[in-house]
Amino acid sequence: MASSRFIITVIGSDRVGIVARITTVMANFNVNIVDITQTIMQGIFTMIMLAEAPQENFDLAAFQEAMDAEGKSLGVEVKVQHEDVFRFMHRI
Repeated sequence: MASSRFIITVIGSDRVGIVARITTVMANFNVNIVDITQTIMQGIFTMIMLAEAPQENFDLAAFQEAMDAEGKSLGVEVKVQHEDVFRFMHRI
């Protein structure tokens, strides 16, 4: 079974329901959280997740659109990057 891994970042003003709504979108796309860190810094919510979609035909563009739309409705910024792209962009 092929695997697609993604780095998902969520940043914005803290409010109730951010984690619940973001993870609901993930569940709808059968995306699993592999690792997660979340904190609130002076009222700013930050979360970084390593996530995985085990389907070979995973529609990354549709997932990114859904996550972006949910982030906008929450008033937070959500970025989804394939792990390979993330690693390449952040190589020293």
